[in-house]
Amino acid sequence: MGCSFSGLNALYDTVGGGGDIWVNDYRFRVLRRLGDAGPAGSSVFLVKEVVAAAVAADGTGGAGPGAVGLAKKKGVDPSHISADGTYALKKVLIQSDQHLELVRQEIKVSSQFSHPNLLPLLENAIIAVKGVQDGSQNHEAYLLFPVHLDGTLQDVTKAMQEKKEYFPTITILQIFRQLCAGLKHMHSFEPPYAHNGVKPDNVLITQRKDQHLAILMDFESARPARRAIRSQAEALQLQEWASEHCSAHYRAPELWECPSHADIDERTDVWSLGCTLYAMMYGKSPFDYELDESAGESLVTVIKSAQVKWSAETGSSYPDSLRQFVTWMLQPHPAVRPHIDDVIIHVDKLIAKHST
Repeated sequence: MGCSFSGLNALYDTVGGGGDIWVNDYRFRVLRRLGDAGPAGSSVFLVKEVVAAAVAADGTGGAGPGAVGLAKKKGVDPSHISADGTYALKKVLIQSDQHLELVRQEIKVSSQFSHPNLLPLLENAIIAVKGVQDGSQNHEAYLLFPVHLDGTLQDVTKAMQEKKEYFPTITILQIFRQLCAGLKHMHSFEPPYAHNGVKPDNVLITQRKDQHLAILMDFESARPARRAIRSQAEALQLQEWASEHCSAHYRAPELWECPSHADIDERTDVWSLGCTLYAMMYGKSPFDYELDESAGESLVTVIKSAQVKWSAETGSSYPDSLRQFVTWMLQPHPAVRPHIDDVIIHVDKLIAKHST
């Protein structure tokens, strides 16, 4: 994996727009910066692919790298190829060996998935660069994805709430069904993978005609889901990892206080799905409310007991069946929490019920 030095200079000089960058054999023009992504120093840019002619003007060949473009790359689903050549390019500054290993792991994991509701990694490059001041060697990663400019589920929900608008029940179920489909793909691997970061911020929403396309993104924390915990040291190690990689208000109870003898599996994602479904209804996690610390309540306490508070402020009245669905997924004991296949069966029944 590599990236041309001249292309990198172009990106450095023109992060606000303009300039070209090569990611392996593909050339892109930087249009503008879209925003930050993940750790400090990581950014996302809107780029447009520059495809050279296959044959030079004098009739000779040798148009060089980029002559055929991403559209001809083997293994890329045609549905992920942009009609106008625009993509999202994530630039990650890597300043430690540990971070480098995490990025390599993200690339490895992301490259395994191929599903319409999972954001595909189209191309990637990791390069070594010298530190500006001390001459030390760091790394930078460039990850190329399809671009979705309508924002995340969190963005859309927040914008709707500001206008006192709410998703209809059937729309919520249709979006949720797509998230289930993406997770089923991950959970169907052998061994199964857990996303570990299911939340509205990690769901891209694109409006297509009268429907919403939902795409789960950010596989930085995705790992093989099943872990056999057989000691207090292993339990503490898992809790520490989860505290760094899993959002607190969407984190399953067993990742907060793990027993010294436990079998962790992909149902940690089902807990996060339940929280995300609630957030689609009310704009926040079911555990994102003021806690009475003086009464001994802490976030881990309410999560372990699944103390869900149903908002009375929403302008839309949702059916009891939807609230019961949320509660069913928020089983504090993982052994009785449903698997993704069970969740899909149930959501399909609800869609059929509310479509009539």
